[in-house]
Amino acid sequence: MKIAVLGASGHIGSSVVDALRDRHEVVAVTRSSAPGLDATDAAAVTAFFESIGELDAVVAAFGSVAFKPLAELTADDYRDALANKALAQISVAQEAVRALRDGGSITLTSGILAREAIATGAAASAANGAIESYVIGAAAELPRGIRINAVSPTVLLEATGYHSAFPGFKPVPAADVALAYVKSIEGVQTGRIFAV
Repeated sequence: MKIAVLGASGHIGSSVVDALRDRHEVVAVTRSSAPGLDATDAAAVTAFFESIGELDAVVAAFGSVAFKPLAELTADDYRDALANKALAQISVAQEAVRALRDGGSITLTSGILAREAIATGAAASAANGAIESYVIGAAAELPRGIRINAVSPTVLLEATGYHSAFPGFKPVPAADVALAYVKSIEGVQTGRIFAV
């Protein structure tokens, strides 16, 4: 299969590339790669999928959000979280449909804060929840047997800077999270949220 992994330089994206590259043709995409992509630019997303050729799967493993106490979060913080994580991934999913072969798959990335709370996590919760709700709604309407799922990881073992913000959460290795993407791509499920 030909698989585009967007956000391939991050902990999760690079682990997904590692998990797939021995069995598939993987196109690792970052903002500075060739081809590169800034997924917050809707026109760039359209152009990327027009130029990449036919694909069997697309992974979106990117998105940034502000972590601040609730009283300090502004409307702009929420807008940025939704734009940089939720809307950018949704834009990728919408445009990917035209590049995907029949039976292809889309895998987005949410996070545990869609279901669990931490102090400073409200903006992340909003963005993650939006992604998961989109996956459930979109799965019912995608054409040509195309599937869509999301992977929802907890805090990563490698992301040590976040550990103190997740008290009592067991960090998970990015390589374990990558297995959920393999399930989404190579499996048969659709409309699912794979919590890791």
